[in-house]
Amino acid sequence: MKIAIGADHAGYSAKKEVICFLEGNGYSVTDVGAFSEESVDYPDIALKVADMVASHKDDRGILFCGTGIGVSITANKTPGIRAALCSSIVLAKLSRRHNDANILAIGARFHTVKEMISIIKVWLETPFDGGRHTNRINKIEKLT
Repeated sequence: MKIAIGADHAGYSAKKEVICFLEGNGYSVTDVGAFSEESVDYPDIALKVADMVASHKDDRGILFCGTGIGVSITANKTPGIRAALCSSIVLAKLSRRHNDANILAIGARFHTVKEMISIIKVWLETPFDGGRHTNRINKIEKLT
């Protein structure tokens, strides 16, 4: 699985550690920035990840900012993107099972790296349930 990953300055440190986890577990990673803790605008990063996923260059995306809110709002402006801000393993699992979320947003200031990796691991391993949820996803897709 190919993962596009990005963070603003607040999520830069977490992103570096998550990349090590992902690559160590056989995932292919496309890092779109930020590449330091110097201030950047999170919409620029979020749109790069969303474009990679929407164009199917990468299978899924992971975004970090201080709260996760800004990157999730921005990514969801891209047609075909279903970005979910997840603050727990349960939410990560349900975002995949019920919403077929293709981008995971995490608030870097609210979790340890260990917690983030636990959320990411479940999110990557959980399949979409399909069934009745497919109709709902199709309705969402018609909105964009």
